[in-house]
Order: sequence, then structure tokens, then C-alpha cells
Amino acid sequence: MNRRVKIVVKGILVCLVFLAVVFVSDREVSANRISELEASIQAKEAEIDAAEKEKKELTAGLTNVEKVKKELEKSKANLTAYVQELDKTVTDIQTKIETLTGQIAEKEAEIERTKLELAEAEQDEADQYAAMQNRMQSLYEQGDTYYLELLSESGSFADFLNKLDYIEQLSQYDNNLLIEYQGVVEYVSLCKAKLEVEQEVLNETKAAAEAEQRAMEELIKEKEAEIFAFENDIAKKEEIIAAYEAEIAEQTSVIEALEAAVAADRADLWGERVYNGGMFCWPAPSYTRISDDYGYRNHPILNVQQFHTGVDMAAPGGTPILAAYDGAVVQAAYNSSMGNYVMIDHGSGLYTIYMHAQKLMVSAGDEVSRGEQIATVGTTGRSTGNHLHFSVRLNGSYVSPWGYISKP
Repeated sequence: MNRRVKIVVKGILVCLVFLAVVFVSDREVSANRISELEASIQAKEAEIDAAEKEKKELTAGLTNVEKVKKELEKSKANLTAYVQELDKTVTDIQTKIETLTGQIAEKEAEIERTKLELAEAEQDEADQYAAMQNRMQSLYEQGDTYYLELLSESGSFADFLNKLDYIEQLSQYDNNLLIEYQGVVEYVSLCKAKLEVEQEVLNETKAAAEAEQRAMEELIKEKEAEIFAFENDIAKKEEIIAAYEAEIAEQTSVIEALEAAVAADRADLWGERVYNGGMFCWPAPSYTRISDDYGYRNHPILNVQQFHTGVDMAAPGGTPILAAYDGAVVQAAYNSSMGNYVMIDHGSGLYTIYMHAQKLMVSAGDEVSRGEQIATVGTTGRSTGNHLHFSVRLNGSYVSPWGYISKP
């Protein structure tokens, strides 16, 4: 064998060895890819099962308004007890609505992620299909006798075994390529299925949130109707007047006790907080309609004078309530008359009280700044419509809020 032939043979052998190494490497990569695909498919199937379960739980967890009304019937004889029970139920429903609203945002984000996964999987499927086509084209061009010719050209038995192993590696590579493609097709199908069920869960969650909102509004109307009926029953004039006076006395008692506690704490720990005389901000921003003003007013049916301790600012439920001025939160709690309320100490004996809130966003002891959100407008307690009852107290007495605020 002359030198040139030897060089050519060596070159061919080097190429064969290189190709064998490449195919062994590709075979290992393909095997790993198949394992990854199987794991991804199992994970996607589990995600679909979890979404289906979530969809069923949404329907099962809805508030049964008629059942709630039936349970509340027994407490209607005592208006205070009835208001407390109904407010508790409404608060629970509001919490559900907030949870569902959060789930809607999460589900929308999850759907976007699944859309990206689907797009990537579809691109992967297209790439795999192209690779399959190229491989089939290559096999076609090589012809049916390619492997036989390769084996027949073996120079020795060892060479024959090496070439046979190389052919087996090629065959395994082709098989893995097909399995991988089938796995990618299945994963694409599962991504589409997950996207569909996630959209169904999103729709169910939105429907559940809307149903809970309707349930809450229906119960609030029920409470308003009961309070209105009681307050406008002329036959119970004396009882209504006594109930109103007791309501105001109870509110005042709670507030005076809090003021006394603040005074005691100041004496022991803090020292005097000083109000610097600044103007209050409007505590219900963007809503300036006054549904009931401060001072004495005549009851439209009972024809008796009643003292209103604050200014009622009409605003939709959920509207932010702001701290009128810098101060410390004395109390943030529920009371059957005031509903959810916040009381803030501004110093120099000056306090503001915010009643009938839907949700409280501060706690006793918090330091708040002028204009900071402390709650949302609601209709808890003895209330017949969404509004903020805003009161100001100075040195133990109610005073007109108009000395501290002006309409924006």
C-alpha cells in the first residue's frame, strides 16, 4: 500500500471514529432529553389534575345566601345581635372575595406562563420534526445497502465488530430521535390541555368572585332593610329613641375609655403628644357628598331631635379612608354600633374617629401620617349604606369636624 493510500485510509478511519464519538454523544444527549421529557410530561399531568381539583373546590366553597339568611332569622329579634352576626358573615365573604381576586391575578399570570411554555414546546416540536426529516432524507440518499456495504468493506474481524457497533449506535440514535419527537408531541398536547383547564379555572374563579360579591350585597341590603324598618316603625317610637340614645351612649363610653387609657399611658410612659394646629386632609378622597352633617337634626318620621356626632361622607364600598392628620392609632376594632372603626390620637386632647369601615388596614399602636390609608369605606355596624362617619373629639367632647377640615 503506497503512502497516499495509507493517508486516505487513515483519514477515513479518523472520520469514522469521530462520527462514532459524535453519535455516542448524541445518543446520550437524546437519552437524557427523553428522561427530561418524561419528567415534564408527568409534571404537566399533575398540574392538570390540580387545576381540575381547584375548579371543583371553587363551586363547593360558594356562600349559600339563603342558608345564611335562615340562620340569621333567629337573631332578628335583637337588632344588635343581628347586625353583629350579619357583619361577621359579610366580613368572611369579603375575605373570600379578596382571596379570589388574588387567585384571579395569579391564574392570569400562570396562563401567560403556560402560553410561553406552549410556544416553546411547539417550536421544539417543529425543530424535532425537521431533524427527523433530515435524518430520513439522509437514509434515503444512502440507500438500503449502505450498512451492508460498510460491513463488507471490513479489513478484519475486529474492524467488522467496530463497524457493527457503529451501526447499532446509529440505529439507537434514530430510535431515540423518534421517541424524543413523540414525547415532544405529547408534551405540546398536554400544554394545550393545561392552558384550556387553566382558562376554565380562571373563568370559574371570576364567576365565584362575582357570586360572592352578589351574596355580600344581598346580605348588606337585608341588614339595611331591617335597620330601616326598625328605625321607621312609628309604633315603636319610644323604643327607637331609647335604642338610639343607648347606641350613642355606648359609642361614647367606648371612646371615653380609650381616651382615658391614652391619658394614663401618657402619664406613665410617653409624655404629652402635641397637635401643631395643621389643617386635616379630606378623609374620603374624591367623594365630597355629605349624606348627614354634624349636629342636631329632626328624625323625618318620629319627629324628635337627634344629635349626630360626626359628618357622614357618602362613598362607594372599598373607597380608601385616609388618616386626617398625623397621629397614633388608639384602636382599630369592631363594635356593633360603630362597625369596623379606627380612632387616632393627634395630641393635645384631639382625636378623630372613622366608623363603619369595610376593612381595617392599621392596628392599635401604629403611627400614621396625614393622608395615609387606614381603612376602606363600608357599611358595618348600625349603618344603612356605604359611607364614612367621621367624628372629631377635643378634650372629651365631640366637636364639629368643619373646624379642622374643608371640602377639597
